[in-house]
Amino acid sequence: MDRNRILMLFGLALVCSVLLTWFLYAKTVAPHELPRKTIMAAERDLPLGTTIKKSDVKAVGFLEKDLPTGAIFTADQVIGRVALFPISKNEPLTTLKVSSMGGADGIAANIPAGYRAVSVPITDVSGVSGLVQPGSKVDVLFTRPGNMVEAITSTILQDVRVLAVGHALFPNQPADPKATKMPVATLLVTPEDAQKLELAKNEGRISLSLRNPLDTKNELDGTPVTTDILDPDGQARVRRRKGPVEDPNILAAMKAPPKPIKETPPAPRAVVDVFRGDKHVQEVFHD
Repeated sequence: MDRNRILMLFGLALVCSVLLTWFLYAKTVAPHELPRKTIMAAERDLPLGTTIKKSDVKAVGFLEKDLPTGAIFTADQVIGRVALFPISKNEPLTTLKVSSMGGADGIAANIPAGYRAVSVPITDVSGVSGLVQPGSKVDVLFTRPGNMVEAITSTILQDVRVLAVGHALFPNQPADPKATKMPVATLLVTPEDAQKLELAKNEGRISLSLRNPLDTKNELDGTPVTTDILDPDGQARVRRRKGPVEDPNILAAMKAPPKPIKETPPAPRAVVDVFRGDKHVQEVFHD
């Protein structure tokens, strides 16, 4: 065989062996570049109830095959949400660990320290025809029903912030199909006012009075208003309940001894006319 041809065949075999060796190495030994995704992780430890800010998150690369369920891919999807569980530093953020956007599951984190959230039932009338929205400022009016003497109305709370209406935490938020049919307004109050509000709910009717959010004056003293102001003669005044009766005329009448009752003699059983000459006498006979 020609020497040149032998060298050519040898060189071709060498090249094929090198290519085969590289192919086998690439498939079995060399590392593979697997597809990766960028997801959001915690920049620091996030305790339960933390409202997540932009500085609390960072982007990290993750293998697509190892992505956790409900992974969050952009910071906009997690900022403003609330941590429903303690989250450690560098831990991936998922929809299972944070509240939903505008959902009621994170409402507890929006309650300032020292305050309580209390819900009251409202209607189109007591809720100012739907004008009361989350973030509104209202006064709370209590009405005790009864007759014209017993009925009263008083302002028991002033300048109270509405935390939510139904499950809505933001104005004009779409209604939650799982919400109850009877609308309720959740008010942000102190623990003492929460007790007062709960008592009023059980003793009468509650209604809300919408106020300007810039008006922070609490000028009412909570004095109950009675039906005296509805007197048609226009001369009645608002009755202020200040405890015992203070009118001196009423006090004198209360202290005066009772007047004696005159006893009426019983009616006669019979009357007989007696004539003795020119004298006339009536004899009365009783039982």
